[in-house]
Amino acid sequence: MTFNGPHSASQGRTMPTESPATSFDAAATSAKTTSANFLLRPLVDLDIALSLWIHEACLPTPRWLLKVLEISGDGRFWFPIPISLYCFSSRSSILLGLILGSLLDVLLVGLIKHLVRRPRPVYNKGMRLTFAVDHWSFPSGHSSRVFFIASFLSNCADPFRVALDSHRWVHGYFGGEPGDLFLMFVCVWVWSATTSASRVLLGRHFVLDVIAGACLGVFEALLVFHIMKF
Repeated sequence: MTFNGPHSASQGRTMPTESPATSFDAAATSAKTTSANFLLRPLVDLDIALSLWIHEACLPTPRWLLKVLEISGDGRFWFPIPISLYCFSSRSSILLGLILGSLLDVLLVGLIKHLVRRPRPVYNKGMRLTFAVDHWSFPSGHSSRVFFIASFLSNCADPFRVALDSHRWVHGYFGGEPGDLFLMFVCVWVWSATTSASRVLLGRHFVLDVIAGACLGVFEALLVFHIMKF
């Protein structure tokens, strides 16, 4: 008796077989992925819950204020500033470092967003995307940018003071003494922290996105500072 089923249709043909090594590699990769998801899932769930709680708890915060902070850390706002100052004034190495760091930040943030592909919070409303990767949430580009600026300027305190002293109208306000710049650096760090926090309050990002972005920005500042050799 002949069985006219799926098996008979494949008679006379050689079925592809996987080698033991290929099967083992596939099983190992699957096990690693499952283990990683098992370890990260509680952290991700906690991050989502905490971010939503912060967002809802801070809803009374004036939205216009959060939008001002959002614009103040936008790359479309920050890129033209150091480029214009560098082209039309004294070509300071600090300005060059800010430009190089900003370019590095765009590349790293875009690459990580493309690789991780974490969706933004579902309650994120009214956001305009500049690039395709802006659709993704991890890490926060605003956080990496503002923390890069704050960290880089803090590392460049001495050359920054020299650069300010070369401009008489600025020298009249700051005087060139170490204590004269302290308040300015404090303001820059407060701005970077509040701008990063506004990303969660606006619903643009999760808490871990902001933390990762801040760490990335500090790393970029240290790297550029080392490369520039101030």
